[in-house]
This record gives sequence, C-alpha cells and structure tokens, in this order.
Amino acid sequence: MDERTILVWFRNDLRIHDNEILLRAVERSQRIVPVYCFDPRHFIRTKYGTQKTGVLRAAFLLENVAALRQSLQQLGGDLIVEYGHPEEVLPQIAEMYQVDEVYHHREVAYEETRVSGFVEEALWKMQINLRHFIGHTLYHKEDLPFPIRDIPDAFAVFKKKTERESSIRPQLGTPEAIRVPDGMAPGRSPELAELGFTEEEIAQVSNLAFRGGEAVALKQMHAFLYGQSTGDYTQLSPYIAVGALSPNTLYHATKEAENTTLDRKRAEQIILKLLWRDYYRFMFKKHGNRFFGLRGLTDTPPEIAADDEKRFNLWKSANTGNPIVDRSIHQLNDTGYIPYYQRVIVASYLIHELKVNWLKGAAWFEEKLIDYGPANNYGSWAHLAGVGSSLKDNKPVDIKKLTAQFYPKEALEFG
Repeated sequence: MDERTILVWFRNDLRIHDNEILLRAVERSQRIVPVYCFDPRHFIRTKYGTQKTGVLRAAFLLENVAALRQSLQQLGGDLIVEYGHPEEVLPQIAEMYQVDEVYHHREVAYEETRVSGFVEEALWKMQINLRHFIGHTLYHKEDLPFPIRDIPDAFAVFKKKTERESSIRPQLGTPEAIRVPDGMAPGRSPELAELGFTEEEIAQVSNLAFRGGEAVALKQMHAFLYGQSTGDYTQLSPYIAVGALSPNTLYHATKEAENTTLDRKRAEQIILKLLWRDYYRFMFKKHGNRFFGLRGLTDTPPEIAADDEKRFNLWKSANTGNPIVDRSIHQLNDTGYIPYYQRVIVASYLIHELKVNWLKGAAWFEEKLIDYGPANNYGSWAHLAGVGSSLKDNKPVDIKKLTAQFYPKEALEFG
C-alpha cells in the first residue's frame, strides 16, 4: 500500500463482495473515495416517447445505492452520492480529495462507453488516469479462447468453445476495512421527484416487490438455489443488473448447491442464462450500435404495420384484447417485473402479431424492467425480431405452444 488516493467510480457494480475495483483500490492506496453519480441523461425521454429509466427502476436503484453506502459505512468508509454529469462531477471530486487515479468497470453499450470517454478525457487534462476493469461477465475477456473481434456470432459455437477452452475465475474477497479521506462529504441521493417523476408515478413504488442491496441479493440467491422460492432466473436478474450480485458469485453458489440439493437441470439453466448474458455483452463489444438498428445484424427488418404507433400504444397500455398479453403488460407496468417466458410472449406478440417496430418494444422494456441492461435487453429483442447476431437463434417463437405450456387452461388462438 502506498500514499495514493484512488477514486472508485461505482456504476452497475453496487456491492462490496467480488468487486475488483473496490478490492484493488483498497489494496493499492492509503485511502479511497467511493462515488456514485446519478447521471441526468439516464432520466430523459427517448425518441419513442418512453423514459430511459422508469420510476420503479429508479426506486430500485436508489435502494441499492443506499444499501451500498451502508455496507461501506460498516467497513469504516462512506459513499459520495451526487447528481450530475460524471465528466463534470468526478474531476471536481478528484481535485477536492487530491485523487491520484480513478477505477471503474468498463461497460459495452454506446451511451455508457461514451460517458466513460468523456470522463477519461476530463481526467486526462488533470493528468489523472481512468483505469478500466472487466467485471460484469462470468468469463473474463482475457480468458476467452478468441479476441473480441473473432468471437463466434453463433451462440452454440461461442458456448461450446468457451466452456471447453476457458475457465471461470474464483471469487474475489471482500475488503476487511475501508479508509476514506477525513471529513469526506457524502452528499445525498436525489428524491424521485427531483429526478422528474410525478406524484402519480411515485405512488407506484409501493408495488415494487424487490428490495435493494447486496445483503438482500445474497439472501434471495440462497433461497432460490435451495428451493425456498419458486420462479426462474429473472428473480435474481435485477440484482445482477445493478451489480448487487456478481455473476461469478451466482455461478459458484450454483455449482455448490448442485452438489447438495439443486437439481442438475435447473443448475444448467441458471448457468445457460449467465452464458447468454456474457454472449450479449461480448456481441455488443464486437458489433456496437448495430443492435440499436431496425435491421440489427441482418439485411431484412421484420414487417412493420402502417399504423404501428397505434398498435404499440394498445400493447403498452395492455389493451390488445389478448388476455395473456394484456395481463403480462399490466404486471410489467405495475411491478417492473415479469418472468422470462412472459417477456418472450409479449415481445413476440408485438413483433409478429401486431407487426410493431421491435425497437419500440425494447424501449418500453428499458423504461419498465427493473433488471434492464442494454446488451441483454436489445440483444434478446433482436433475436425475437429475427435480426440478432446468432443466425440459428433468429427465429419466431411459437407463441401458441408457449402459452399452452404456461397457461394450459387458457390456451389462446393466435393469428
């Protein structure tokens, strides 16, 4: 340890367990300055009229930030929370506390990497280095059997080669103690109203079924793995999305549970979901903004109806006349959560039955889902629309079969 001060810029990594930027900063410095910044660009409207962050995800995020602060305080530290553009806020904090270096986890989607570039440029003018770490995937980028530009687009090939030729790293430890600068001013988290939400929207927060924080995440993971809760992987995905739960931690806990009480098939499904999550992130790194285009990675976009805006409005307001779709959208709008199979049903219905621009549906999920992540969301929507990166997986889902499987008493006729 030397006399340096390192600023730890938290983004989608709101935990103290298995967090490389936090652990390495503590190991390599005399003191750290933990910071979380609420970026106003995350709370604007998109070109489709949707919010980039809906009130339920904002409330869940606030809970996780508050829980992170509490965890840091228990170790003797604290968390500076600010509202503003990171490229303006972080240099100010760095100057105030004579920071020598800034650590953060690298993101893959355009908007996130663009902000990282702004921050890096601003810090560079101060002769401060922004150090990038890879910490959001199950497999570390450096351990893959191929460089990013050569990653197979076919998911099955990616999965086979990665599982055969790579290994998953062990979990990292948790700092025993954290030292921050004397008199560090922690600031405060913004209120939902300050983020632009109305009283009516804020009233929805009482419907939020997920409580934030890594302690809750780890407890939920244990209950999920040891049969104390029903449901699918999406019960844990909100915590992985904000980084309250590490994919690495879930993997090792799954393998441990598989040796005791967890059914092998269920364990394989959990790991498969983590692999798909890795795949989408690596595909975003490889192909960039093509996932945000109507054609995706193909030459042929799906058919779009002339009145697709009218149809989109019926879908997002749960007025399609299809009771399963409408009920699922009601649940999504009210709670910020629906299980994976319901996501597939409502997305496929929007694309193939209503023939609405799939990017509008993806934008609606971006607003509503508390477990939203750009790679996972837009990557999976692209495949359902037939324009994703893995050609074999670009195929319409049999909605009739899927609804019959999960709603046998209400099996509907589609089309």
